[in-house]
Amino acid sequence: MKNVLKPVVVVCCFAVVIFACKKEDRQIIPQEVSNETLRQIKKLGFNTEGLKKIKEGYLVEGDILLTDEDLFSEPVVSPHMVIADEEQYRTFKIVNALAYPSIKVTLNKNSSNYQRVFSAALNEAIKRFNALNLKVKFQHANAAHAHINLNIYNEESNTLASAGFPTNNGAPYNLIRLNAYHFSTSTNPANINYIATILTHELGHCIGFRHTDYMNRAYSCGGDYANEGQSTSGAVHIPGTPTGSNAGSWMLACIGSGTNRPFNTNDVKALNYVY
Repeated sequence: MKNVLKPVVVVCCFAVVIFACKKEDRQIIPQEVSNETLRQIKKLGFNTEGLKKIKEGYLVEGDILLTDEDLFSEPVVSPHMVIADEEQYRTFKIVNALAYPSIKVTLNKNSSNYQRVFSAALNEAIKRFNALNLKVKFQHANAAHAHINLNIYNEESNTLASAGFPTNNGAPYNLIRLNAYHFSTSTNPANINYIATILTHELGHCIGFRHTDYMNRAYSCGGDYANEGQSTSGAVHIPGTPTGSNAGSWMLACIGSGTNRPFNTNDVKALNYVY
């Protein structure tokens, strides 16, 4: 089964079709979303099908969170990368490595039942990035110094997790929401690696990466062809990565339940090129 990192739209797979970022809910767009906002989301190249209005902004494509800043500020233009027709992709907005050489991530303390497994999974996700010796590092820190908050909630929905893209001034996106409803409290290595895979994906969004199968999310999620759409916020091909399918990429939109997806060779190339 597939999990999107939105239970039907942006990342994973479960005993019932769930996507690691999230699945594509075929929901009616809530009335509080104005036509102007819908037009702007479409203008930026994002799909409004299954859109959700949440406190922090608008959840699109399963696990991508767009804020009003994302929607209505001037886009940052990339002068040196070509717009992609296939994969892999980053947004125009990436983290300023000089200003944020160490990105501090904190886990909220409101989930005592899950504290051990989520803490261990966060440490594993951080370990995966830091092993590449990139210009930006991640650090598990306390809330007072956090750049990214890992916020745990519990909701009976098909959304597994969500995050957004960096700000125009080069700061990492500051929030990852992880839905405890879909996860076990087990601290066995398989479960830790599964959750770490989802967190690594969401951290990828926070530092500016889009889905590897951006041009056709059906590649990892199944179903009909689905193009997430180019956007002024970025769908930029990363030189040196394939322009065809890329099995096992950490930024594929969907993943099977319990799957461990460490960085593949092309993921490493992409991360090293950008950071």
